[in-house]
Amino acid sequence: MTSQKINTNKAISNIGTYCNHSYTFRKKKFDFNKSYVMGILNVTPDSFSDGGNYFDLEPAVSYGLKMLEQGADIIDIGGQSTRPGSDPVSANEELKRVIPVIKKILNVNDEAVISIDTTKVKIAEEALKCGAQIVNDISGGSFEPEIFNVVKEFDAGFVIMHIKGKPKTMQQNVQYNNLIEEVYNFLAVQSLKAKDAGIEKIFIDPGIGFGKSVEDNFKLINRLEDFKLLSLPILVGLSRKSFIGKSLNLEMNERDEASNALNCLAINNGARIIRTHNVYLAVQTCRLMNEMILN
Repeated sequence: MTSQKINTNKAISNIGTYCNHSYTFRKKKFDFNKSYVMGILNVTPDSFSDGGNYFDLEPAVSYGLKMLEQGADIIDIGGQSTRPGSDPVSANEELKRVIPVIKKILNVNDEAVISIDTTKVKIAEEALKCGAQIVNDISGGSFEPEIFNVVKEFDAGFVIMHIKGKPKTMQQNVQYNNLIEEVYNFLAVQSLKAKDAGIEKIFIDPGIGFGKSVEDNFKLINRLEDFKLLSLPILVGLSRKSFIGKSLNLEMNERDEASNALNCLAINNGARIIRTHNVYLAVQTCRLMNEMILN
């Protein structure tokens, strides 16, 4: 299967019911007539923005709890950098990085909603056993398809993201015949596979910055409404990414305000989960946008 066709009546119906979804993780209900914040916690030495800052257990746990206090709805924990040019790490190394952090955060706050940022079946399974509630897979289940069954087994949420290639080479010779169509078709196919596996809580992510040019990233933000046709909550992660720096000539630590401006546009165009490094600003943005356009 290479594409999924939707007739006009079905498309109109999906747009009309886009905000009618709700998912529950632990005791927290997510009603997607409003937007939510996913805080990024990279337990890595080499992530593009904060690599090394939270590589040790105590700083990682402390930062995760701080983001929850600031209002993050989900904490997304990753043990492998997926920045352009990055090399993969072993499953055992990834486990050593993320599992203690998940356990300790939940030991302190047993209502925290934890997402595990991984493409590996083994990592997803162990994280879900320890209490994670969502698997955020940058490959959308295409790297290790067995991950669908693991997510179903734990009745977890699943984030299906579009990526072109692998992180090591994804920014080399980026070309699309039709960007929106290709991203849409991938998300349609992979979300159908997830549904066929019995997964009920699915998010879609167009993969801003993952095998995309600067122009591609802006086009995806502008065309987010197109992905409402899939009738699944849209997640976007554009925080501090290089296309912002290239467009405005900004260093990494100068990109939060610009990131938040684009987050506003993304929410206006259909995003319901904002993945961010700066929870404090993103919470303010979501609250304002919820008041202005989503009620």
